Amino acid sequence: MSGVAVANTHHKWFEDAMALVMGTSLVAFGVLFLKQVGMVTGGTAGLSLFLSYHYHLEFGTIFFLVNLPFYYLALRRMGWLFCLKTFTAVGLVSFITNTQSQFIQISNLNPIYAAIFGGFLFGTGFIILFRHKASLGGFNILALYVQDRFGLRAGWLLMGIDLIIMLVSLSVVGLYELALSVVCGLVLNLIIALNHRSDRYQV
Repeated sequence: MSGVAVANTHHKWFEDAMALVMGTSLVAFGVLFLKQVGMVTGGTAGLSLFLSYHYHLEFGTIFFLVNLPFYYLALRRMGWLFCLKTFTAVGLVSFITNTQSQFIQISNLNPIYAAIFGGFLFGTGFIILFRHKASLGGFNILALYVQDRFGLRAGWLLMGIDLIIMLVSLSVVGLYELALSVVCGLVLNLIIALNHRSDRYQV
């Protein structure tokens, strides 16, 4: 029996708003896991973690500032709506990560669990944002543009960038934390590679 055609519908504004809150909350919770055990990750989040460890500054503030140069590419290549959603998402992650310590404190966290489950949180959060035509700025914007333009999956491109950032982070984290950070990055990008495909998922 032939497949049933499904109409390509668009998300409503309140669906986008809910997705932005859910996706950024998951990512912010993942950042909490990584910071708790002294790990890093890739992308602008990983770069921001590295800088926050090195200079002892708030992650959210650095994350917001690091992403500022990438909005030009988002506006030129992905459109003003994508840029607005991404700016909002970055702002939400920055705000939540800087304030969530007022609501939750983790006294004991196994580093291996943090690496794996942190990857789940990041990957799921990114997928929610990607499905609603948003990202967390920086290298994610570049990866989405390359995927749309050249067909190279965003997950694989982000994986390469992530590994470079993690290697640079050796100056602030140990080999054990770096190894777990690589595990987290692999889990994260595997989720994106398997679930964010233009030939399979349309909305």
